[in-house]
Amino acid sequence: MDISNLKAAGLTDGEIKVYLALLEIGQSTTGPIVKKSGIAKSIVYAILEKLTQKGLVTFITKEKRKHFQATEPNRLLEYVDERERKLEENRKGIERMLPQLLAMKESAKPGGAQIYEGFKGVQTVHERTYLKLKRGEEYWYLGIASFQEEKYHMYWQRDHIRRAKARIRCRLLFNQGTDSKVLKNRNSYKYSDARYMPMTIQTPAWIMGYNDTTVIGLQSRKGMAIEIVNQEIADSFKAYFEEFWKGTKPFK
Repeated sequence: MDISNLKAAGLTDGEIKVYLALLEIGQSTTGPIVKKSGIAKSIVYAILEKLTQKGLVTFITKEKRKHFQATEPNRLLEYVDERERKLEENRKGIERMLPQLLAMKESAKPGGAQIYEGFKGVQTVHERTYLKLKRGEEYWYLGIASFQEEKYHMYWQRDHIRRAKARIRCRLLFNQGTDSKVLKNRNSYKYSDARYMPMTIQTPAWIMGYNDTTVIGLQSRKGMAIEIVNQEIADSFKAYFEEFWKGTKPFK
């Protein structure tokens, strides 16, 4: 039996073995459960307790001995729903904390620059825009490489949906030679204006900016991004971007 969905629902390997054993043998004391599941007697009670808390196992006491029984399998769906509700509540709680957490991180910075590495690092530095930009504000990208790995395209497409919902604007300048389908896709999202660079220069690195922040990124196999938080530097790079932008035409 494929138990991957049970693991994804939040059950441990031990909990899954005990739960499935109980489904097969019915109401039972710990002896048969240990034998059927292969779980050590020393930890089976702890696992049964956790399954009971999750509403997946019940018990009754007969002659001073607990007899355990798995609840109906439909209870698994209820458990997943309850878990999702708790995760959503936790998410909202963390969202409320983010301004304070961000302020703490900013105050603790040893300097005005940070380096992020790998695909996850590029994502992390970009998603900071949602912490610092308000509805109606924008970020810009200059010199986006003509070729990107598919995982980046997938990420940007998902992110543009999120950005549009947040009503954050963006202007994007792609290197010439970029597949027109890419620009057509980026322009299909609200508040996005994607165009070709006005010159044929080709570099694997791009520059991104907003408010007091400038990011120099490289979307290679080992991707990286350097974030600089400095208003004068941000204003300088924004001026360069605006000059490039003046030489472009809307994508058609």
